[in-house]
Amino acid sequence: MKYNVLGKTHMRVSELSLGGATFSDIYGTFNEDRSLMLIQECLRSGINYLETGPWYGQGTSERTIGRALREVPRQSYFIGSKVGRYEKDTRGMFDFSAERTRAGVLSTLQRLGLDYLDLIQIHDLSFADDINIILKETIPALEQAVSEGLVYCIGLADYDIGLMRDIIEETDSKISTVLSYSKSTLFDNRLQNYTSYFKSRGIGVINAAMTGMGLLTNKGPQPWHPASDDIKVRCQRASAFCKENGVELARLASWFTLSQPNIDTHVCGFHDSNELNSTLDILQYGLNEKEVEVLNVVQNRFFDSEPMHWDGVELLKYRADKEVAI
Repeated sequence: MKYNVLGKTHMRVSELSLGGATFSDIYGTFNEDRSLMLIQECLRSGINYLETGPWYGQGTSERTIGRALREVPRQSYFIGSKVGRYEKDTRGMFDFSAERTRAGVLSTLQRLGLDYLDLIQIHDLSFADDINIILKETIPALEQAVSEGLVYCIGLADYDIGLMRDIIEETDSKISTVLSYSKSTLFDNRLQNYTSYFKSRGIGVINAAMTGMGLLTNKGPQPWHPASDDIKVRCQRASAFCKENGVELARLASWFTLSQPNIDTHVCGFHDSNELNSTLDILQYGLNEKEVEVLNVVQNRFFDSEPMHWDGVELLKYRADKEVAI
């Protein structure tokens, strides 16, 4: 396992890190016993950074990870969680106020059974009604948590990389990391347009969703996936081609992302040991000759065009649902 210093933080994190979204019902049926075993297996493999948040199963992910870490020496791992996104109900889904932010930090620590977090991130901050709430309430509340020793570092986590850059430019507070998802993939590699900037500011870069939240797999995405039908069809065709050639699309997508520069760690939401071991295999040995051939065809035939994305789709839906709920 390769390790990288995460920006200018105290964290020397594994190149692969463990995402906590799969320890909930977001990506299918949740099985606690299987999840606990998988977390332990990830730690034994050399993974030392775990990523979670209250949104994932409305606390299920944090509680599960907390149970798995109960007997693990605290100095042997780093952990990041989030504030800002909480409930499934639209009316309580987002809250970036100072009061809720502080309560969120304390609740997360309680669920994890920890005294402090290495990293706390503002989750999907583009959903805030006013970005000034982030600047004047959320960040100051997190700075207070840092001063109290509850949190070591503050980060941003959002789909909109440009907005995270703007926040960093506008605030005088120390932002240590950014987390981007589905922006370092075969169909959208725009994270590379920003990594040099973040690195120049001493900010650690965390990437998530190498398969675009399941789009770039032979199995395909969950029904809730926000991508357009056009994107889904393109990815389905790539998947069908991979199946015809006896290749798993997720391996090709993972290798592509792991080959990108200036990314400190890649958050992976493993469902089982097979996915973990396959990704470790790619990290250590790369693709075989057949997979390389198929990847070249997949890139040229299905993804040789402008970036494909769903920018703004979820935000527009959230605002429309919120108006109805009010």
